[in-house]
Order: sequence, then C-alpha cells, then structure tokens
Amino acid sequence: MALLGALILAGAADIFYDYTGGAALPHLVVETIVILASIAMMVALATGIWRQNRSNRQLRHELATLEEQAKAAKRSPVMVEARHGFARLIQQQFEEWGLTQTEKEVAMLLIKGLSFKEIAAVRQTLEKTVRQQASSIYRKAGVNGRHAFSAWFIEDFL
Repeated sequence: MALLGALILAGAADIFYDYTGGAALPHLVVETIVILASIAMMVALATGIWRQNRSNRQLRHELATLEEQAKAAKRSPVMVEARHGFARLIQQQFEEWGLTQTEKEVAMLLIKGLSFKEIAAVRQTLEKTVRQQASSIYRKAGVNGRHAFSAWFIEDFL
C-alpha cells in the first residue's frame, strides 16, 4: 500500500510537471487515467484488507464462543469418558502416522470441520500453508482427502 501510495504521489507530481512544461493533452490524459486506476486499486486493496481482518476477528470470536459453550455444557460422565477416549485414540493414531505437532493441530481442526480459510485464520497463517499441511496429513494417513480423513475416525464406531 505504501509503495502504491508513493507511486500515486510521484505520478501526480509528474502530471503537474508535464502540465507546466506544456506536455501534449493525450499524454496528460493517459497519465491521469493511470493515477486514477492506481487510486482505485489502493481503495480496493484497503477494503479487502479491512474485510479480511473483520472476518478473522469474527472467526476468532465465534471460536472462543464455541469453546466457552463446550466447557459450559454439562455432559454425563459416560459422554465425558467417551470423548476423552476418542481424543486419546485420535492422538495415538496421529502418533502412528508420524504427524508433526503442527500437523496434529491442523488435523484436529479438519476433523472438527473447519475450512482451510478458517484454519488459516485461527492459526494466523496462509491458507496455502494449511492446504500443504492438509495434503501432508492425507498422504501420511493414506487417504484421498478431507472427507476420507474424517471418515477414517468415524467408520469403526458406526
């Protein structure tokens, strides 16, 4: 954004000097169009950044709310033990597959149903990075994708 702003200012100065120097009108029009297009791009970029930050804040808030609800929800002792047992099973399987700590975290978020974009926002990383990590997880697990990965853990319970 700063570089784009500097280019806009430099272009405006160039137009001023060209105008005072008697440059041809078509040349001034072209430079003005370039400056206006640069301003439009800067506004679009700033708007995109603002929207993405707002979306990230909203996702973090939703995640925190869900975590609070999960903690506050009363579960029967049987459900609590089943949940802990299932979590242990998942972690043991992650160990057998040789997942790294980062891959384990991403894998848990995948199992919970978060999208790549949501995982990237929660982990404050790039969506491309999450996709690469997911591909590595699927390869190590011997499955072809997110649905097969999640189903791997559910299949034996049904």
